[in-house]
Amino acid sequence: MSAQEFAPGLVIQHFAPPLRLSDFKAIAFDMDSTLISIECIDEIADAVGKKAEVAAITEAAMRGEITDFKDSLRRRVALLQGVPAEALQEVYDQRLKINPGAPELINAAKAAGLQTLLVSGGFTFFADRVRDRLGMHEAHSNTLEIEGGLLTGRVLGDIVDGEAKKQHLLRLCERIGCDPRQSIAVGDGANDLLMMGVAGLSVAYHAKPKVREQAMVAINEGGLDRVLALMT
Repeated sequence: MSAQEFAPGLVIQHFAPPLRLSDFKAIAFDMDSTLISIECIDEIADAVGKKAEVAAITEAAMRGEITDFKDSLRRRVALLQGVPAEALQEVYDQRLKINPGAPELINAAKAAGLQTLLVSGGFTFFADRVRDRLGMHEAHSNTLEIEGGLLTGRVLGDIVDGEAKKQHLLRLCERIGCDPRQSIAVGDGANDLLMMGVAGLSVAYHAKPKVREQAMVAINEGGLDRVLALMT
């Protein structure tokens, strides 16, 4: 079906509601600008006066103009070399806010029996805390290297990019014994598209144009819980 506005700021395409939340078995979320209001890496960079430089790379990556997410992340993290580790806690305490509707959607999903997954190209310092704060089942993200109380400008281990996000969702579905089409994926940037592409329901939240165009549902106004309007 062609795209149509189901309600103000809630656009649906490629399927016809209503759906039952209980028909799904898993729901996966991006973190930065999806579950939370900020891009954490941009706010960390602000501690060393490099927010504009880092944010420009972040924005280009999320719009899909930089196709190699791993390279873009390494470039941005390199600019964080020398940032005191305490800056992470300051960003969490002073700048990070949970986006409207996130607790309501996650609680509704858990009540319906869904496994909840946070999968992020951001950082474990924030992702693990957001997971616990929202009562989610699991989180996967990137680990910043810290030596002598300072960020080294490097990421430890494999980088969680778009392909890794997809694989984490597929592995979750395999573990709980469901078809990927019984999953929901929610994101805002280009590196969420692979994950959204394997899910049975893809939701773009205040997303970049490329993501809005490809998602089954686009929430352009209001909170994440607006997706529940499509459910019975």
